[in-house]
Amino acid sequence: MKLLALIFFTCGLAMGQTEKETRRLINLDRHGVAIQGYDPVAYFTVNQATKGKESIQFVHDKAIYYFATESHRERFAREPQKYIPQFGGYCAWAVSKNELAKIDPKAFQIVDGKLLLQYNLSIRDRFSKDTPGNYKKAVEFWPGLVEKKGKLPE
Repeated sequence: MKLLALIFFTCGLAMGQTEKETRRLINLDRHGVAIQGYDPVAYFTVNQATKGKESIQFVHDKAIYYFATESHRERFAREPQKYIPQFGGYCAWAVSKNELAKIDPKAFQIVDGKLLLQYNLSIRDRFSKDTPGNYKKAVEFWPGLVEKKGKLPE
């Protein structure tokens, strides 16, 4: 009897760990499009928010990304982790306050090679007053937000 209880307990822990690891929290529109259709690679290559084309898309982690060019889509397909926005594409300032907020794709910054999106330009400027400190807080709060507000894949 004790062995059976131990097996159920162990299986329960393993299942809980799997579910915890697979939770995802990505800022998508109602059609499953990330970054409001902006090209994630363009932030790095031309340093500006560039609207992507619906006809040039790639699906990663059940999120649809649009691209301005085929070459951007190919770059993303090779290294999606390099280009996807931090914090699921939610406002980095809000995450640094342990909250979630929508973003303006034009209010962005690249920090340590990572794409950060912000609620608006004013919030981006506020975040930039202490980028290292705010980024550190956001990194610390993000796992808890994913655990609390994330969803398991369907």
